Amino acid sequence: MKGIKIMILVMLASIVLAIFWDQVPLIKETVHFVLDPTAGKLLSFNIDFGLILITAIITLAISLVQKYTVDNDTLRELKKEQKLVQEEMKKYKDHPEKLMELQKKQLEFIPKTMDLTMRPLIYTAIPIILFFRWFNDYFAVSAAGTTVKIFGILSWFWAYLIFSIIFSLVFRKVLKLP
Repeated sequence: MKGIKIMILVMLASIVLAIFWDQVPLIKETVHFVLDPTAGKLLSFNIDFGLILITAIITLAISLVQKYTVDNDTLRELKKEQKLVQEEMKKYKDHPEKLMELQKKQLEFIPKTMDLTMRPLIYTAIPIILFFRWFNDYFAVSAAGTTVKIFGILSWFWAYLIFSIIFSLVFRKVLKLP
C-alpha cells in the first residue's frame, strides 16, 4: 500500500509539472537548458534518425530501470500462477461456484503484480513528462508554421510511440525481462 501512495504522489507531481510548464518559467528553462544542447542538437542534425536514437536511449533507460527496480523472479512466478489459475478457470467454466472461487484467487494477484510493475514508474514518470513537454516545444518551434513529419508521414508523438514499442520489445528480450 505504501508503494501505491508513493506512486500517486509521483503521478501528481508529474501532472503538476506538465500543467505548470508554461506558467513557471524555471521548469521549462531548466529542461531546455539541459536538452537543447544534447537531444536538440541530435534532432537538428537529422530529425528522423535523431528521434529514433533519442527514443532508443529513453526506452533503454526505462528498460534498465525496470530490470533493476522490479523483482523479476517474483513477477515471473506470479505470472506462472496466474496462468495456472486461468487454465483451471477454463476447466471449471461450467461450475459457477468453483469459477467464482478461482476469480477471487485471480483478483488477489492484481495488487501484488501492480506493486511490482509500477515501481519503475516512480523513477521514470517525471523525466518522461519533462521529455514529452520538451519534444512538444521543440517540434512546435522547429515547425515554423508547418507540421514536422518523421520520415514524411508521422508526427513526433506517433513516431516516438511506434519506435518505443519496437525498442521495448527488443530490450525486453535482450535484458530477459518478463
